[in-house]
Amino acid sequence: MSTAKRKPVFIKVEQLKPVTSGHTLIVKVVSSNTVLQKPRSSSSSSLNSRANRIAECLVADETASIFFTARNDQIDLMQPGATLILRNAKIDMFKGSMRLAVDKWGRVELTEPASFEVKEDNNLSLVEYELVNVAEE
Repeated sequence: MSTAKRKPVFIKVEQLKPVTSGHTLIVKVVSSNTVLQKPRSSSSSSLNSRANRIAECLVADETASIFFTARNDQIDLMQPGATLILRNAKIDMFKGSMRLAVDKWGRVELTEPASFEVKEDNNLSLVEYELVNVAEE
């Protein structure tokens, strides 16, 4: 008895909402900027040696753009102009704005160049969200 793999449902960047996960998107890399680079040291604990490199990347499709937080090996794929499939991506909140990320449960894959023009002027990461606690009646 084989379990059929569900075909991923691709969504558009503009459909992303705060604190959601399990997204699969096709995006183009607009820019990549390394924000943290730590050399691997043998003396540090394994906890600290996990995120040695972090880059803020602007990724976009034809509907919107968003900042993607790339870690370690993901950064190597974040070449401006590259088309990527982000599988099982999630939205992290950073200072009230959305950041797209792919953790160990997801994948970042290089794919065929997409034909769409990126829409940079609708950057979802520039929208500030306020955390509102809804009181239970």
